[in-house]
Amino acid sequence: GDGCYYWTGIEWAKDSNKNWRSPGFSQDDSHPVCCITWNDAVAYTEWLSGKRGSKNRLPTEAEWEYAARSGGKNEKWAGTSSESKIREYAWYSSNSGSKTHPVKQKKPNGLGLYDMSGNVWEWCSDWYGEVYYRKSPQDNPKGPSSGSYRVLRGGSWDDEPGDLRASIRVNGTSVDG
Repeated sequence: GDGCYYWTGIEWAKDSNKNWRSPGFSQDDSHPVCCITWNDAVAYTEWLSGKRGSKNRLPTEAEWEYAARSGGKNEKWAGTSSESKIREYAWYSSNSGSKTHPVKQKKPNGLGLYDMSGNVWEWCSDWYGEVYYRKSPQDNPKGPSSGSYRVLRGGSWDDEPGDLRASIRVNGTSVDG
């Protein structure tokens, strides 16, 4: 709708001429989509459901983390717990060249999933609740029933390794546009 944020090399700035088709750096269909809102991501899952004749949706945070941790293993990042090996699994600030990269260029995690850590933040279906998981059900929590923000997981090409950990969660402020 009204543009997206991009990295100037010094800070994040909003540009009304940038969008998911033209985020400010070279990108093609092999790259993960960026500059989308939570509503955009949900609309895509609905479109995909109609196209495939199947039910598709964004994962809950619990589902996302279980998948990122190779089926619930005690991994710090998707595919590894070793910071010295994170570059084998993820695009991040030290190896990305300040841009996204085509998917499947790094190693997959133990479930065969690529880019769960790094490259682009990933939307989850849950509302963001800062303390929700301190008091949530242990098995398959569904997240708060309401809120002001949605949840992003996984980290991005511009983050440090600590921000790519499977446990890191942030509130997504671009829910509507």
